[in-house]
Amino acid sequence: MNTLPLASGTPIGDYRAELGETPVWCPRSQSLLWVDILNHRLLRYWPGQDRAIDIRPLPIFTSAVLLTDRAESFLVVSQQGIFVYDYTHQTQKLICDYPDDSNQTRTNEAAIAPDGSLWFSTMELNALHSVGSWYRYTSGSAQPSLLLSGVKIPNTLIWSSGKVWFSDSALSSLFSADYFPNDDRPLSDIDIYPLPKTTPDGSALSTQQILINACWGDSRLACYQLGAGGPRHIKDIALPVTQPSNCVFGGKKLSELYITSAKTGLTSGSSLEGALLHIDIGCSGPEPDEFKL
Repeated sequence: MNTLPLASGTPIGDYRAELGETPVWCPRSQSLLWVDILNHRLLRYWPGQDRAIDIRPLPIFTSAVLLTDRAESFLVVSQQGIFVYDYTHQTQKLICDYPDDSNQTRTNEAAIAPDGSLWFSTMELNALHSVGSWYRYTSGSAQPSLLLSGVKIPNTLIWSSGKVWFSDSALSSLFSADYFPNDDRPLSDIDIYPLPKTTPDGSALSTQQILINACWGDSRLACYQLGAGGPRHIKDIALPVTQPSNCVFGGKKLSELYITSAKTGLTSGSSLEGALLHIDIGCSGPEPDEFKL
């Protein structure tokens, strides 16, 4: 049985995010990027450099800043559209308009697929109704392709063994569907895996096909072995924050886990709420995918 050790996260720096999300490890620069959605900020951390965090402004409701195949050019996924951000010169170029009504929805989960395309989601601003969607976008396309509609709080986006895995936090469930590279076909024949008493947020995947899920509001990561029979719970990893939101493997050997968290909505809690956390963990992750510009 593949297992993960119990651990508690060590905070990185003193920044505390209202809604920290979408951590991404950049092997090229050996740095970590993530966003504070509600404060419209991009954050970047280089391990070993005095634990300093570089902070940049972002378009409103940016939910992800992702890797591209060009050094220091990142993909910005926001309510104002999809941009290419030049980190060195701090310039942005719009490459795709936002596909939904920005008065009603914003972007949420986003990731780069193994084929180099962008997958991203939208959700209602107040998260009350299932009006969100999943989209796929490739460089040069006039607009993204709709993959799935009727989503409430879309989270998690992982590709494993010919499947794409995602969650809806409001439904306390994981979902999987067949993944077809270089294809815009809508998601179909979706399998549903309820996760009782859990609010699944973002996830990371290890090379052993262990899905590590941030359990919003529950101060833990839940670890599941993926397989033909669905996700099998292995164990939990306790955390010193109430609202872990996402996680990613990083470091030179991709064997360190970085975890984002949020302080939004909390009236009490520890001084670590909203912190970026770090764990040395007993497994490693795959090389991250890059958007093909």
